[in-house]
Amino acid sequence: MLLDHLAVAGETLEEASAHVEQALGVSLQAGGKHEAFGTHNRLLGLRDGLYLEAIAIDPQAPTVERTRWFDLDRFAGAPRLTNWICRVSDIAATLSAFPDAVGQPIELTRGALRWQMAVPTDGRLPFDNLFPALIQWHGDLHPAQMLQDSGCRLRRLVVFHPDALDLARLLGDLETVVFDTGPAALRAEFETPHGPRVLE
Repeated sequence: MLLDHLAVAGETLEEASAHVEQALGVSLQAGGKHEAFGTHNRLLGLRDGLYLEAIAIDPQAPTVERTRWFDLDRFAGAPRLTNWICRVSDIAATLSAFPDAVGQPIELTRGALRWQMAVPTDGRLPFDNLFPALIQWHGDLHPAQMLQDSGCRLRRLVVFHPDALDLARLLGDLETVVFDTGPAALRAEFETPHGPRVLE
């Protein structure tokens, strides 16, 4: 299991994008639409094969029958870093070791990209939505390869939760990810062209 990307949610894509751009001092690139969930995003290429997405419900999308991923149906308030996504080589095998609430794999596509994502039935991941969403990419194409280098590098992602030690035991050691006891939240620390920056 490896960190794949980070997700910043907003009530609108404009708000989510502005939050990232103001925090890091760089511009996002165009992303796309996720028809299965009625969402759309913008993207930021990071060093070390990682990327970041700003994501929100697409107001122009048709009504979707399933609950949206990343708990977006219940999202409200200021834009913020809400989710982290980990890449696995065999999503079915990985899920067998975790609680059912982590979700079941859904086949997804966007343009030439093909992947499976584990999405909970109610859209909300365990540990107050701070368990990582699990993704398995199909083929050799990955979004990070398609993005311009922003000059930003993730130094570390801090996952705060009252039961952070239990979450850490479940997941094991993950490069650049640390767990700390506290109110549920995420904090991403970056090196950027403008010096150290924090995104929350």
